[in-house]
Amino acid sequence: MNGVDLTVQLAGLELKNPVMVASGTFGFGREYARACPLRELGAVVTKGLTEQPKAGNPGPRIAETPAGMLNAIGLQNPGIDAFLADELPFLRAEGATVIANIAGHTLDEFGRLAERLNRSGVAALEVNVSCPNVDRGGMAFGADPAAAAAVTRVVRQASELPVFVKLTPNVTDIAAVARACLAAGAHGLTLINTLLGMVIDTTAQRPVLTRGVGGLSGPAILPVAVRCVWEVHRATGGAVQLIGCGGISDADSALQHLLAGATAVQVGSATFVDPLTALRVRDGIADYLRRRGVARLADLVGRAQTAGGANAAQQGSASHDDDR
Repeated sequence: MNGVDLTVQLAGLELKNPVMVASGTFGFGREYARACPLRELGAVVTKGLTEQPKAGNPGPRIAETPAGMLNAIGLQNPGIDAFLADELPFLRAEGATVIANIAGHTLDEFGRLAERLNRSGVAALEVNVSCPNVDRGGMAFGADPAAAAAVTRVVRQASELPVFVKLTPNVTDIAAVARACLAAGAHGLTLINTLLGMVIDTTAQRPVLTRGVGGLSGPAILPVAVRCVWEVHRATGGAVQLIGCGGISDADSALQHLLAGATAVQVGSATFVDPLTALRVRDGIADYLRRRGVARLADLVGRAQTAGGANAAQQGSASHDDDR
């Protein structure tokens, strides 16, 4: 783009630019395609797909917060059959690079979803390990390194596609979960899913969301997401490709993810405010590179890690300990 190379290589998959739209915030692109040319995005990450259609949770299931939003949608989606028959052909006709987000409730379901999508025309899989694990009493797969690794292993065995595991930040040590997924064969990781939160209606004196808790997204979670990218990049020696997701609403927030170690980024909740956010982020990154005299985006990835990063990480850890 105007003398700047924005192309991204992800596990053999080449993207024209690093900016994707995040799962659950873009549907299957139909509504947004009227305003946002899907072929210009780095990729479209689909809503989380399950084997059977899901109606989702009863409302209210969205609540606004001062710096973001809570959601408890409940994986509403049409199911894998309808996706393959109706949604994927539309996305491909629009010229989109499609990454399918899969959300199984059991290991077997993850495996079957991966197998169905293997030769479907999607470019890669994003594995949501923040779903309730029915076989283990409702604990999320992503909360346990061994469980997350088991999901990763099943998906890799069932599919030849690049596999990116989307991790939850609601854990004590996200680096441990990351290492387990990588050891089980993940090509890369998406960091992060939403943080657990709650809003209470003080008039009604009860939680706003029917389910009580929901996932917090938006600008409020940017510092947490950037920290997770930083930690996992450092813990893996920069040897793994990361997709930064969380709090990205403009080029600066995306650049924080990239400088921390992300190879690509995803725009989520900000798309609700402006359908063209992802393209504005893309253009802003290109402008930043031109102003800095950086010819290739790849040369920017992880640069903050080598600019006094070790001292900053140590100081951050010490400050956290003092605050407890």
